[in-house]
Amino acid sequence: MVRLLRAVAVPATLVVLVTLAGVVLGRVYAGSLLTMLVAGAAVGSVLVSVVTRRLPSWQVAPVSVLAMLGWTAVCLRVAAAGAQVPGGFAEVAGDAARNAIPRLLTAMIPVEATPDTILLPVVAAWLAGLAGAEVALRAGRVLLGYLPPVLLHAGAVYVVGPNAEPAIGATVAFVVTAALGLAVSSRPADGDPADGLAPAVRSGVRARLAVASAAGTTVVVALAALLGPAVAALVDTRPVDPRRYVQPPQVETLDENPLIRISGWALNPEQELFQVTTDSPGEPGPTGGAATGSAAVRIRLAVLSDYDGVTWRVGATYRNAGRILPAVEPAPYATVETVRQEITVGDLSGRLLPAVPTPREVSGARVAYDPGTGTLIRPDGLAPGLRYTVTSARERPDANLLATANTPAGDAVARVLHVPDGAPEQLRRLATQLAEENGAPYARAAAIEQWLAEHYRLVADAPSGHAYPNLAFFLFGPRNGGGQRGTSEQFAASFAVLGRLAGLPTRVVVGFAAPGSGPVRAADAYAWPEVLFDGLGWVAFDPLPRPDEEPRPVEEDFRPQPEDPPPSEQPEPTLEPTASPPAQAAPAGPADSGGVPTPVLVGGTGGGLLLVVVALLATLAGLRRAQTRARLHRGDPGHRIAGAWRELTDTLRLAGRPVAADLSATEVAAVARQTLTEAIRRVEDRQVSTAAQLAVDDLATLINQVGFAPGTATAEQAEAAAEAATTYSGTLRAARPHWRRLLWSVHPGPLRWPR
Repeated sequence: MVRLLRAVAVPATLVVLVTLAGVVLGRVYAGSLLTMLVAGAAVGSVLVSVVTRRLPSWQVAPVSVLAMLGWTAVCLRVAAAGAQVPGGFAEVAGDAARNAIPRLLTAMIPVEATPDTILLPVVAAWLAGLAGAEVALRAGRVLLGYLPPVLLHAGAVYVVGPNAEPAIGATVAFVVTAALGLAVSSRPADGDPADGLAPAVRSGVRARLAVASAAGTTVVVALAALLGPAVAALVDTRPVDPRRYVQPPQVETLDENPLIRISGWALNPEQELFQVTTDSPGEPGPTGGAATGSAAVRIRLAVLSDYDGVTWRVGATYRNAGRILPAVEPAPYATVETVRQEITVGDLSGRLLPAVPTPREVSGARVAYDPGTGTLIRPDGLAPGLRYTVTSARERPDANLLATANTPAGDAVARVLHVPDGAPEQLRRLATQLAEENGAPYARAAAIEQWLAEHYRLVADAPSGHAYPNLAFFLFGPRNGGGQRGTSEQFAASFAVLGRLAGLPTRVVVGFAAPGSGPVRAADAYAWPEVLFDGLGWVAFDPLPRPDEEPRPVEEDFRPQPEDPPPSEQPEPTLEPTASPPAQAAPAGPADSGGVPTPVLVGGTGGGLLLVVVALLATLAGLRRAQTRARLHRGDPGHRIAGAWRELTDTLRLAGRPVAADLSATEVAAVARQTLTEAIRRVEDRQVSTAAQLAVDDLATLINQVGFAPGTATAEQAEAAAEAATTYSGTLRAARPHWRRLLWSVHPGPLRWPR
């Protein structure tokens, strides 16, 4: 009986030790599936070593590894079925093998037991059980055999880090189990080891045992005295989170600032972005009226909370999530309605996933989630035909409480109250005027909403841009010069900035006014602002003008009149790699401002008329050269690179190949190369200028840099951009007939074309 107990004690102890490591790691998992799978790996690995104990040692590892592969396959199937992960087994297993470590360390807590989050713990548990059993059972070194489970337990504690309560119970159980296993396995089966020896030898053996015991006890006591205070001091220390060393899923610029896509979608309104089926009725507006139609549903694409005076950005930290997303406490005075949608992706690109706020469950697609903004992404990117189902908890604030509701303040909402430096004085004055006339937070928000709806025009062809200069031109620019008109991008961004200047926590949301069921087209995309109220949560506002109302001039109601003159020229659109910057207009030429004097024709002779024509052509040529010099050699490097890009787009327009505003820089470069090739072929010049072709690519790279990372361009890069634009323009001009070259130099188009 004693021998049987000793034989069973070590394998059972190893199984318990490995399983306890699964218990420690399972504290950050949803449910108990991971712990059960790790326990199965512990039992399987130790059992294989026990059964194959009489085999040669070199045969045990292959047998155990084959058994491990079989158990791992079972675990992957169970986890995939439980999490409803789409795809075949080979696809799921391959994806889990490639991404097990990064997804485990970037997963949202609580972690759902999916194939990619359980693979590493199961394999590690099996290997720890195998190594421990081989050392403890085959080699007879029980204490050394405990080392693999100890390392596994320490690794689990490290991976969990500060994301769960201390694993005191599991660690104490680990130590107690290990001690019992040692005690039972070390009990002699035949009494005192000194029995049967001669008295003198027996005394020596017992003396050596006593000395060894005393020495061991002394060492343990000394270590406890030395290390005890240091270990005790670590009890209240926050452990290191290994997740900070692994970069979570990232998005591209288009997904970080989808607001810039509004103008592009507006130019292609019939483009079908996705199909949606909703089992919920339409969504009411913030004051109880229908915001988007009786059967419309507001679907959110992204929430933009950060503004730096140039760009609105999501600013999210995405964590890989399972099918069930973390619950967010709803606002106390808001009702929650469950909305379930099935969405099939069409032409919508990027990684952002449309969903009714706030998503709670997603099936059919592996997602990453930012709880702070409620924004969903698919790290693998969207693809036509992707179908997923999302269940959301849509909050409806009590409209009766809005009039008396306050807005929060303090560090918790500093992000959505931040107003970057450089806000135009006119914006501040307008916000002050609206705030002074309306004291309560909701009254201020409603006043800003009404101001924008009554004074500005919604158009589809307004260029993208929501930096301070763009907003100032939208709000105060002359109506006959392109001001006071814009897309929902300018309306939402202006509301959010004016709201923050008036002390309201605001953010911008990009989404769609979708039908309950059916296709969602580019025309359905729009942006809207939201304001945070105490007890009510985020409340959406609709500053867009009503379709049949004629806007009133801003000058009628904006008091006091601004001291500085309003902007007279529309600022440049935001430089982004998805849209080629339109050509920049030079200061109004003499033909518009009267700067070129009209010659007095004396005598009506042919010579006088010729002088007039020559003078006009010379003036146009001089203005064109001055415009080119100003674009390429004045201003900071970023402006000079943008000027070189405008020289390129003007060149294409002069060559009869104007580029659309929604083309990316790379697409514009392709058009430019094709135009040059065709022009050279027409004049039967087979020596195509390679330098001009390369110049276009270099210039596209530089304009992308300016769009992605404003302020990083150097003077050398600006000189390279100027040289690239000059090389391309000169090469394309040289391929034209002689009379076209002359006309090229004096064409007044670049002086008057809009930016």
